[in-house]
Amino acid sequence: MKIALIQIPLVWENPKLNRDYIEQKINTLEVDTDLVVLPEMFTTGFTMQPERIAETMHGETVAWMQALAKAKNCAITGSLVIIEEENYYNRLLFVFPSGAIHYYNKRHLFTLAGEDKSYTKGSQKLIIEYKGWKICPLICYDLRFPVFARNVEQYDLLLYVANWPTIRIQAWDTLLKSRAVENMSYTIGVNRVGKDEKNYDYSGHSQVVDFLGNYLIAPQETEGVFYAQLDKEALLQTRTKLGFLNDQDRFDWK
Repeated sequence: MKIALIQIPLVWENPKLNRDYIEQKINTLEVDTDLVVLPEMFTTGFTMQPERIAETMHGETVAWMQALAKAKNCAITGSLVIIEEENYYNRLLFVFPSGAIHYYNKRHLFTLAGEDKSYTKGSQKLIIEYKGWKICPLICYDLRFPVFARNVEQYDLLLYVANWPTIRIQAWDTLLKSRAVENMSYTIGVNRVGKDEKNYDYSGHSQVVDFLGNYLIAPQETEGVFYAQLDKEALLQTRTKLGFLNDQDRFDWK
């Protein structure tokens, strides 16, 4: 499976400008791309004012993602602010080329920024089946909580979308490698670059790590679209040979 990581700056609380800019990037995609991964809150930046910019599942951004996925014949994923029954969610959407949607609400809300006061946390882990791959999508702060990500479902790809600031970027790099190794899974992290309205700096470090902790894409610090080709047969052969997942402990994260 061929993955495209889109690492960009984000315009604060301006969905249209961000959609337009992302669409320019998507229009340059290599034709055999299977999955496009966007950052966390890709339409707004990491805002704690959801009432200003929240959309519904019938809003412009969802329709835009569906149209692009169909036009490019690839899946698109990333998170945005969704309102549903008077609750705000930091919701990751996984949009299939058919336009079908699966979604995951961020489980671990970032209390340091007050995300827990502005948003409602999710309660369900999501495993997506796409083109013969089992994918587990998570969001930013989830990366710090390995029990929730534990690979008891035999997923093949773990991915994180984020707004992870430069000041803690070493933790991002370390934890992504850790999640890949302990779960014997390809692991992708897609972060943003630039500065936000709070003057926090983001240096990206979007990357792809294989199931043994090797970089397929080393941490990237510049804006761009970065590609990785994932080999499921190599993953399965290595899991069978080493058998590490057979020996893991079981935890109840609920």
